[in-house]
Amino acid sequence: MYIPRHFEVTDRDEIFAFVEANAFGQLISTVNGMFYASHLPFLVTPDRSALICHLAKQNPQHLELDGQEALITLQGVHDYISPSWYEGAGVPTWNYQAVHIYGKCQVFHDSGRLKNVVEALADKYEAAFDSPWQPEYGAAMLAAIVGIEIRITDVQCKYKLSQNRSSQDRVQVVEKLKSLGSTRLAEAMERNTS
Repeated sequence: MYIPRHFEVTDRDEIFAFVEANAFGQLISTVNGMFYASHLPFLVTPDRSALICHLAKQNPQHLELDGQEALITLQGVHDYISPSWYEGAGVPTWNYQAVHIYGKCQVFHDSGRLKNVVEALADKYEAAFDSPWQPEYGAAMLAAIVGIEIRITDVQCKYKLSQNRSSQDRVQVVEKLKSLGSTRLAEAMERNTS
């Protein structure tokens, strides 16, 4: 990913906090010589050395994935930025946050490990509900999926949040985003460009 210096994020704690908060992304690899993407939720291992996910067995991506280097892209909040919001000259642009993770894939079929992945995902995403779903499924359901472990080889993080603009321009962009309802992006800018 092209990352100008003023948009680069290198703090691993910040990067992995972003990954945990924006863990739905794309697993990109090749199938039959063509790029192929699956949209999935990912789990980060406790030591931050790998991502874990699962695919339906019917998804052909897993057939060639074992041993392949893959790209995982994760995106945070984003929105259009008009040059009319600046004091000085500017061009239309887009503010966003993104992480690209490269890694070597290992496919696994162990039902115990698959059960752990499904339950970890349920624990993470059901926690926000008053009455969380309690995992109940038979062996046949686990047999319909395959697990993927992606051993991380490189992490790139970019927060393009108007850091290359004047402080007055950044304040005006934040105010305009808030007025348009893009509050999460405005808050990200306030946290990361002060």
